[in-house]
Amino acid sequence: MTTRTMAFRGSLTARDQIAVYEFAWPAVIFIPLAAIAIQAFLPVRVRFFPVLDLPMMVVIFFAVARRNPISGCLTGAIIGLLQDTIAGPMPMHAIGMYGIADTVIGFAASSLGVKIDTENHGARFLITYVFFVAHQAIYFGVAHELLRQSVQWSWPKVAISALANAVVGVFVYGFLDRFKQR
Repeated sequence: MTTRTMAFRGSLTARDQIAVYEFAWPAVIFIPLAAIAIQAFLPVRVRFFPVLDLPMMVVIFFAVARRNPISGCLTGAIIGLLQDTIAGPMPMHAIGMYGIADTVIGFAASSLGVKIDTENHGARFLITYVFFVAHQAIYFGVAHELLRQSVQWSWPKVAISALANAVVGVFVYGFLDRFKQR
């Protein structure tokens, strides 16, 4: 056997050993609905809560756990569109903005989940931080470039919000791990 063949076989073995998780149907339905409901109604009572994006965390969690780009896209699109309908017609929000952003994040998270170990807390923290910044950039790009809305980008606000989401995300993912099935 040549070195090239051995390296190829080794990569197949490593890829076959990647854990892909499934979820019971009640979890697939009620976890995103609960995240969207909490996101819609809790900010009224808790002032700092609008900084967090629970539906995006759920998209990341399901996409990384399933490790399938198509299901990541579909999960992101469905959760994003549901979030759009709850956000309602606001002056600076059009239906589909979260749908577009969450679809891209679902695809990217599921694609990345195949390549790295997403079970440790450090990786989950970094993934959430980076994907929150990307989510905000996509949302801003859609609002500013496609819809010609006058929105402002604030690096300090995005960085602090991403940090808060990454910290909370580690705990949310730990809780959601209970629903995984192999």
